[in-house]
Amino acid sequence: MAEEIRAENLDTAAFIEEKVSEIKQAVGDDLAINALSGGVDSSTVTMLGHKALGKRLYTVFIENGLMRDGEAKRVVDLFAALNVPVKVIDAKADFFEALDGVSDPEAKREAITQAFYKKVFGRIVKESGAKHLLQGTILTDVDETVAGIKRQHNVFAQLGIDPEKTFGYSIIEPLISLRKDGVRKVGQALGLPAELFSRIPFPGPALAARVIGAVTQERIETVRQATAIVESLLKDSGAFQYMAILHEDKVTGMRNMQRDFGQQIEVRCWDSVDARKATPTRLPFETLEKIAGRILDEVPGVVSVTYNIASKPPSTIEAV
Repeated sequence: MAEEIRAENLDTAAFIEEKVSEIKQAVGDDLAINALSGGVDSSTVTMLGHKALGKRLYTVFIENGLMRDGEAKRVVDLFAALNVPVKVIDAKADFFEALDGVSDPEAKREAITQAFYKKVFGRIVKESGAKHLLQGTILTDVDETVAGIKRQHNVFAQLGIDPEKTFGYSIIEPLISLRKDGVRKVGQALGLPAELFSRIPFPGPALAARVIGAVTQERIETVRQATAIVESLLKDSGAFQYMAILHEDKVTGMRNMQRDFGQQIEVRCWDSVDARKATPTRLPFETLEKIAGRILDEVPGVVSVTYNIASKPPSTIEAV
């Protein structure tokens, strides 16, 4: 396991110089590829890779049908302003096919892993001729996977999996000695705008990690709409992370004096530094009422909104 570099001890200039050199040495004269989601980790590793390789890093945004509303265009536009071209790959059908009928949390993560690395990236790598995948795995991903808390989709070597034998390409992980606070510092030093380096974390399995039970396009759309409301109302809260979770069980509600058996959304908002520990943010009750009111009014089929008040541990930041 990588030796941790704590954010308070991080010399960003030296770190960037070292990782640029390592990436150049690993890739040589070959082509590398990376998937940009627009999150802090993938944005930072994209800038690091382009600093090292320039046009020999092929950056793609995988449109998996599981992302926030309008995310592809937003990410492409932000990186165009940084002179980093991003190719959008439509892989929605691959991911929904892989998730069809899958409801167990670990099975969902494994289905997404296989679809992402073997099917989608296998195809892209073959077409591009790339021999290396640059990705933003961080130390917290490794810790949670090795400890058996939840399998992060981007962790392999620590589980004894050889990506080159399994998927046909090598994986380079320059951020693996850092946690989220350290990654933010490196991203800022690489010239990312605050909108990117200070962005709240978003899970690798995307909104599939915010749906308890079966993942369908309809259920993803429900949590996507609720996510947009939660993020718009909590963006100035100063919290580490916030989200909407769609529960599996329906509950009894009522509209227009009629019984309405509908969906329930759980809102989570966390205070944390590096995601290892987290406590629920003590949001004003008026804020919670505003969130609940908008979700109930604007998201079809939702009749109940709750707020999580359990700390991590024993809870985890993501529900799935």
